[in-house]
Amino acid sequence: MESKNINLERTALIRGELKFTNFGQIIKSALFKNLLKTFIDELTLKKSYLLQTLKPFEDKKGQFKETAFIDFVYLLNINSLDEIIRSGYFEIQFSYEEYSQLFLGFLEGFYNYWRSIQRFMIKTDEYNPDEKTKRSKAYSLASNNDALKKMVLDLYRNIHFNVTGKSVSIYRQLPSGAQVAFLTDKFEFDRGVKSKNDSLYQVPYVWEAIFEPPVIFYTQSSKRDGIFPVKDKRILQKFYLDCDEWFAIPMKVGRLLSIVYVQKEFLALGAGLFNLFEMATPEEFTAQKPDAVVFFGLDEGLFEEDEKLGFVTKEDDVYYGLLPDSSQIDYFGYMKKMMLTLHNIIQIEKKAMPVHGAFAKIRVGGRKSANVMLIGDSGAGKSETLEAINKLPKELACDFDILIDDMGSLHFNQEGELMAVGTEIGAFVRLDDLQPGYAYSTMDRSIFMNPNIVNARVIVPQMSYEEISKSTRVDFVFYINNYEEISEMTPPIELFDDLDQAYAVFSEGKRMAKGTTGEVGITTTYFANPFGAVQLKVEHEKIAKKTFEKMRETGVQIGMIRTQLGIPGYEQNGPFLAAEALIQFIDQLNRSE
Repeated sequence: MESKNINLERTALIRGELKFTNFGQIIKSALFKNLLKTFIDELTLKKSYLLQTLKPFEDKKGQFKETAFIDFVYLLNINSLDEIIRSGYFEIQFSYEEYSQLFLGFLEGFYNYWRSIQRFMIKTDEYNPDEKTKRSKAYSLASNNDALKKMVLDLYRNIHFNVTGKSVSIYRQLPSGAQVAFLTDKFEFDRGVKSKNDSLYQVPYVWEAIFEPPVIFYTQSSKRDGIFPVKDKRILQKFYLDCDEWFAIPMKVGRLLSIVYVQKEFLALGAGLFNLFEMATPEEFTAQKPDAVVFFGLDEGLFEEDEKLGFVTKEDDVYYGLLPDSSQIDYFGYMKKMMLTLHNIIQIEKKAMPVHGAFAKIRVGGRKSANVMLIGDSGAGKSETLEAINKLPKELACDFDILIDDMGSLHFNQEGELMAVGTEIGAFVRLDDLQPGYAYSTMDRSIFMNPNIVNARVIVPQMSYEEISKSTRVDFVFYINNYEEISEMTPPIELFDDLDQAYAVFSEGKRMAKGTTGEVGITTTYFANPFGAVQLKVEHEKIAKKTFEKMRETGVQIGMIRTQLGIPGYEQNGPFLAAEALIQFIDQLNRSE
């Protein structure tokens, strides 16, 4: 119950069908009443002096008269505080000077409270495949949100003026409406697509999203821990999704179709998906059985002790990832990694090798590209090394296209070439590990998570779905070593001559943990991939060994890159040196051909 109360204070759902034309739509709404109650609860918990603002609105038993206070706020939007006090309509025993200062503090606190919570506008609107109609519906929703933002700002300014008698000299158009707006509908599904739990098809499905940057969310947790166990249990008919509490978000994870069902208090995590994965269309998700399904925010009573951070099961040929309603897992890493765990398990089942890594097409000096796969666990320096290429001198004439940022799969085509397929169109990266200013240069399209907390993250779209979902040839495969300092004996780039030695390094998955998960110090994770490979180790081992043997046969070079990212003092320079060495390596190979 405790975590539920906290959640209720963090998320506001706004009716998107309303055209905001008068202040009564805000002040007299159920949402305003709920926000007022939770704000007062917060002040009571803090024993704030601002509670004195409410004294004139208490009955003889000390009970707060909510209706009277809301009427007072409504009047204060029209009349000055001095006039209201002198009218005697409310029993305000304070002088104007005393009460104006009190109420001004309450107003600022309540306004900042509104802007600090997660705000979503939801509009149920019938889906229409016609492109012009879709655009029109999206513009209408955006217009409603603009009207809300303007009305909230005007309401705040009106009351501020009527309390102080002074207009402000500087007007700041602060984000005051919904951070994200969703268009939703309920759909008819083909019979062969549906599971045995009918409630899954009664919840609203999101078919369009509108973001109001900068989008900043604060979650109750800021790191991920553990792995998701794979269980053999039937769970689908043990719960019911309330259509007023849950939303369905259809996504493509690489070439797989995934449906994510999100309890409304975790909508911030659901919103993050739109910057990371390609959205599936209604034509796709109503006619195709999903490969994977995620439930985020189920009742904790459904989970056994070893499942408290989530678990995976398979039922009727579909893989399901289930996560509980818990503050401990209120972190986007759990959402993302559950989806990728399901992806990887499915790839193993298909005899492809899932990889936890980054893949880029790198060009140097205008010559042909080298397609480089960097494999390593969280915090090893995969993305950071690629981003550091942007900091290299322009005269090197190097550039790159990222095709995989975090997770993908390897397979061989009919010609025997090693090919890679990605999963994500965006990246979920640590702010501390990006080059200074990079995240802010993308602020207009990024989603920031816990920006002033340890392991602050940003979700930024980077690639097109067409690029990441097609098979692309792999030329080099490097393990990312973030724990060894560069020296004569340990150069920034090292190629393996011995296949067994190479396999041992990749299989051990060694790294210096940087606090992005619950681990600290030197750790090892099988193939640097705790998302499916660990859970299905026996099956993965067979695929991995065949993949490495065939890489040797087909001439794919295997090596190691030392990023030094886990060594104190090398957080910025380490990936830069690794990027510099990688570009020199590719340039030398090009010149020798």
